[in-house]
Amino acid sequence: MPRPPSPPSAYVHLFEPGTDPAAPPLLLLHGTGGSEHDLLRFGRAVSPGSALLSPRGDVNESGALRFFARLAEGVFDPQEIVRRTHTLADFVAAAAIHYQLEPARLTAVGFSNGANIAATMLLLRPDSLGGAILRLVSRIHGRIPVRANGQGYDIGPPPLPYRFGNHMSVWSPLGLYCSS
Repeated sequence: MPRPPSPPSAYVHLFEPGTDPAAPPLLLLHGTGGSEHDLLRFGRAVSPGSALLSPRGDVNESGALRFFARLAEGVFDPQEIVRRTHTLADFVAAAAIHYQLEPARLTAVGFSNGANIAATMLLLRPDSLGGAILRLVSRIHGRIPVRANGQGYDIGPPPLPYRFGNHMSVWSPLGLYCSS
């Protein structure tokens, strides 16, 4: 009998198996200074019964963990972001095999830096995720417009049927437009 693939090791991570086969698995991506523990409770609340995969950012910026480095506050190296995005997408692909998750159903839940890398995964490796719920930190009137299945929402959470529909899209003040 063949052995299951080894656990993915590119990132320190936590995995909680799902209890509801109908619930989409969630990829939880913390913000700067966070850890793999930060979004677990939120993930359980957003989609009870979902499998939860939560990697720890592997870039240390003055003691604060992130998913990609900055050159300065608000200044990014595009090559660094692309390289780190592919590394995370490769980890997610290995984790999906190991934990028996369907990438087409895997929904990223990202905050700040985690939301940015989830957005770039949707743009650069669209087959790695089925959708995303992204919360980017913004000072633009304290609101983040979110569109899901053609309906608009402000910063508050949209109803669950729209969060996990087949066509999730998010606009951010950074100008990223993501569609699954």
